[in-house]
Amino acid sequence: MTIPWPPTAETLLPADHDRAVLIGRVMCAHGPSVVTVRGNRLIDITARVATVRDLAEYDDPAAFVRGCEGPDLGSVAEVIAHTPPELRRPEIPRLLSPIDLQPVKAAGVTFVVSLMERVIEERCRGDASLADRVREQITEHVGTDLSALEPGSAETARLKELLVAEGWWSQYLEVGLGPDAEIFTKCAPMASVGTGSDIGVHPRSTWNNPEPEVVLLISSAGRVVGACLGNDVNLRDFEGRSALLLTAAKDNNASAAVGPFIRLFDGAFDLDTVRKLTVTLRIHGVDDFALHAESSMAEISRDPEDLVHQLMGQHHQYPDGVVLFLGTMFAPVQDRAEPGLGFTHRPDDLVAIETPTLGGLVNRVRTSDKCEPWRFGTADLFRSLSARGAL
Repeated sequence: MTIPWPPTAETLLPADHDRAVLIGRVMCAHGPSVVTVRGNRLIDITARVATVRDLAEYDDPAAFVRGCEGPDLGSVAEVIAHTPPELRRPEIPRLLSPIDLQPVKAAGVTFVVSLMERVIEERCRGDASLADRVREQITEHVGTDLSALEPGSAETARLKELLVAEGWWSQYLEVGLGPDAEIFTKCAPMASVGTGSDIGVHPRSTWNNPEPEVVLLISSAGRVVGACLGNDVNLRDFEGRSALLLTAAKDNNASAAVGPFIRLFDGAFDLDTVRKLTVTLRIHGVDDFALHAESSMAEISRDPEDLVHQLMGQHHQYPDGVVLFLGTMFAPVQDRAEPGLGFTHRPDDLVAIETPTLGGLVNRVRTSDKCEPWRFGTADLFRSLSARGAL
């Protein structure tokens, strides 16, 4: 099944969108606006709440949004059809990332497949041609079923000691099996892109992949108020050469995609729902390469609440709230060209990350220098809101 470009409203919206409380952002002629979805229409609620950051601070954000009215900006179908850069028209709004002032953080190696592949990258020193051999070696030592292991437990401590004794210590095993999670900064506030936009990989990267994830919206008090999908685009060659290149591997122009909409928590959708989600990854290239995979949040090794507590608390505050990628469930290894070289992106790949409860996040791959430059920042947002009298 091919991935439509531009994406369709049917791709974007959750299967039960009529009962979901969905929040997004669009760029209008006068600047960014906070919107909610009513039926198949986008309703501008910026006059009631100027930023998604402010919305997350309400005691019951979903109830607040249900009571908001505002101008109709058009149908979801019309707006998404004019979101890709080459299809934009100034008089028609386009979709943005649904977050604004929140720092974007990400948790690493929270799934077994991610743990295995990060160790493989490190042992290969970023050379994709060595991946299959190293994958076989580490499977012999660690096995393939680590789902029952609890990070930080006595059992995982013993496994770590065994691996160290056999010469297989890795910084990734430390954060995958140890008590402390890997949590890093993915990108700055206002730097993420939304569905229908291009996503970027560094032009010097020759081994990279999408990282489909569930993303949490968290208030300044540490309360999770909603969730959406994300693509934590990763450069396997950069990070494999050295973990100190994590920023170079993770934080590039257009390398963080978030969306399509934030689904706010209410009586029908909460953190327990998130824990049970099954997420699908689809990739389709102009070379007719196709990949389809499916994974479950039930396989996560660290509970989302534990990750939130490790992210923030008395040891670290986020006055504008924060967004947290929960870790990837996928590490594509299917050979794309020569046998043994595995998967890497090519320009114009289409990537769809989907789950019926959150909809679909769809992006096109370009090198970061060919993606639209990030030029609209926090100061621009506040100047725009002030000019409209929204502050």
